[in-house]
Amino acid sequence: MTRSFRPPRRPARGGAGAKGGGDAKGGGGAKPSLEELVRESKVARAARTHGYRERSLALHGWICARCAREFDADNLHLLTVHHRDGNHEHNPPDGSNWENLCVYCHEAEHTKGLLGDYLTGRDRPSRS
Repeated sequence: MTRSFRPPRRPARGGAGAKGGGDAKGGGGAKPSLEELVRESKVARAARTHGYRERSLALHGWICARCAREFDADNLHLLTVHHRDGNHEHNPPDGSNWENLCVYCHEAEHTKGLLGDYLTGRDRPSRS
């Protein structure tokens, strides 16, 4: 059974960002301020963005795609989602841009280019 993360809904009442002392105008509720709207949109975007981990775990299973280490509920936090194209905003629903990697294989994936550049000398500034 797969659960999706949904942030709790908050009523649109005058909170810390609202001006004035309640509904003095009597119009059925205060409009949210720009700061509240921005904050709520950031929270919603973060929830959408981070929902890909649960989808990837459901699609690809609790196993590292490189070393084949299997994970359980106790150590699942060590299994990460690697974006194959490097774009964390590219999260297709079919999971084609994701790869479940353990933290060790994920680190190796992100450092292999650095090591290659170091060993071949491509990381040194050119002398002109």
